[in-house]
Amino acid sequence: MDKGFRILERLVQAANIRQKVISSNIANADTPGFKAKDVKFGNLLGKEMNLLTTDKKHVGGTEKVSAREEVEGSLSWEDRNNVELNNEVAKMTENALLHDTAVTLLAAKIKMFKIAISRGR
Repeated sequence: MDKGFRILERLVQAANIRQKVISSNIANADTPGFKAKDVKFGNLLGKEMNLLTTDKKHVGGTEKVSAREEVEGSLSWEDRNNVELNNEVAKMTENALLHDTAVTLLAAKIKMFKIAISRGR
């Protein structure tokens, strides 16, 4: 199968996982001690995108799609919860745009293959 399909498939999967993580953050905005999490796309797509690493500590894309990382450096409220709703809503919007773009590109790629197959008959 085409490498573009694999990349777009992983991108859609990663966006779906990130959506669940962001939703969990929002749902736990009032939970004392809850730490917001986020999915890092570089960790999920590194191998497929053939990203070059400049240090042996860099991730080479071997992480599972379900990888999560805790958000660091965020302010904590009195209850030691670091969820900031405005940031989470912004992440959710950005993630939805990324997901929709990947799905649109995937649909266009499938349409191109269908046209090529129908003309090859």
